[in-house]
Amino acid sequence: MRGVNLIAYISVYHTANELEILNLGVASEERRRGFGRCLLETTLRVERKMGIEKAQLEVRESNHAAICLYQSCGFSKVGIRAHYYSDFGEDALIYACHFCSGSGSPGIIHAKNYCCKLENV
Repeated sequence: MRGVNLIAYISVYHTANELEILNLGVASEERRRGFGRCLLETTLRVERKMGIEKAQLEVRESNHAAICLYQSCGFSKVGIRAHYYSDFGEDALIYACHFCSGSGSPGIIHAKNYCCKLENV
């Protein structure tokens, strides 16, 4: 379609019980308007309903806005991939979010001291 611009996208891969977020992008002029959060939270709700127990992603150490988003959605830093990005040799931070299992509340995500109740899709 002509005249239609992509505002945001998310790319994921999952196995039987684990989700990997490969990319989450928002057009620079559309940032800070909630599109990234909407995509991330919707993806987590859908994956949780599919029985996914853990979500994981990598983020550039310098991408403070993305890190704040991920932390606010229940992700916590679990590791570092040194010199992961070849363009500048920047480290990748590994973030993960574990979903509750057997808690009686299927929409709860736990990550250290954070708990976020997800609405039904």
